[in-house]
Amino acid sequence: MIRKLKPADAGPIEKILKKIPSFNDNEVDVAMELVNIAALNPSQTDYNIFVYENEEKILGYHCTGKRPLTDAVYDLYWIVADPDSEVKGIGRSLLEHSENFIKENNGRWFLAETSSKESYTKTRNFYLRNNFTIVSQINDFYSVGDHLIIFGKYLQ
Repeated sequence: MIRKLKPADAGPIEKILKKIPSFNDNEVDVAMELVNIAALNPSQTDYNIFVYENEEKILGYHCTGKRPLTDAVYDLYWIVADPDSEVKGIGRSLLEHSENFIKENNGRWFLAETSSKESYTKTRNFYLRNNFTIVSQINDFYSVGDHLIIFGKYLQ
């Protein structure tokens, strides 16, 4: 089941984030900043967080939001599945949910950004398998040799 974030979900989400080997402490901190904003301010609409729950256990989440100053462009800020879960297809289910959320809100573009580092190869392949294309690359963005890869899917 995929449902809207509840304040009590922050702890389990942080535990999942810390299990992801490609995430460093700063990345976990940034992800948790958005989770905490959404959990503590349920009326805000910048960060729409939904969790994948199975038998009352959080197994993943996505954070999707409309890009400021655009009329219909949405960003997938975070999508994470528990690497220890035996449930298959969590990431795909979350991605489909995010896309449906965007369509329900009349979104036109669905963007996802990631790193060019080797440790993010599975992430990049995930987007490609799900019909995203690379729409931009900014070299040496995160650091020298670590490029920003922007994936996009046009929805209209």
